Amino acid sequence: EKFIANPFGAGKLYKTGDLVRWLDDGNLAFIGRRDHQVKIRGFRVEIGEIENALLSHPSVRNAVVLAQEHAGGKQLVACYQLGQAIDATELSRFLRERLPDYMVPAAWVELEEMPLTSNGKINRKVLEDRPVDLSARTHYVAPGNAVEATLSEIWRDVLDLDQVGVQDNFFALGGHSLLAIQIVLRIKASLGVELPLSRFFEAADIQQLALAVAGGAQVQQEDSLASYLKHMEVFIV
Repeated sequence: EKFIANPFGAGKLYKTGDLVRWLDDGNLAFIGRRDHQVKIRGFRVEIGEIENALLSHPSVRNAVVLAQEHAGGKQLVACYQLGQAIDATELSRFLRERLPDYMVPAAWVELEEMPLTSNGKINRKVLEDRPVDLSARTHYVAPGNAVEATLSEIWRDVLDLDQVGVQDNFFALGGHSLLAIQIVLRIKASLGVELPLSRFFEAADIQQLALAVAGGAQVQQEDSLASYLKHMEVFIV
């Protein structure tokens, strides 16, 4: 199964399962493993690509990214070991400068030591079996007013989380278009404000969303069913 015919000449090829990019200079840039592919919010994600980006930070010694099931779908969890102290918020910001939002982990778990196999490799199975509190995200910022408190409660309910800070990113928490529609409808029911779905997507967190709600944003003519569908992601089951 692993030793296949060589289409380039004599002999056989061995399928390692590694994913690489073939660069213009002929070198191969390692991305990750084929068996570490996951689908997040409809996007196929290479876990190794996230790990490599995280390991490029000078403060990170080791990093493993896992995909854990949650009520809102799969969420990414970063388990990392530091060489020097740094806040998880800074690591999250570091990744956002290099990767799309859906590839940035929702939860961050710092470990003093990584579990190892008998041959010295990181034991992913031990980490996968270890329960992770998905509320262990970046620095928590509490609601500062009544509108933010109401929005935080709505997000917690829809995303099925125990705690949501006003600076937490909706998509990093496992949110997607279908859940966004639920939140928009809940905002209308609880606060009496109709937000265009497009305005919701422009507000990355509760702080920005609260400004839109407090301003009394009203539904525009374009926010019909067609507009909702335009902003929805495509999910393949």
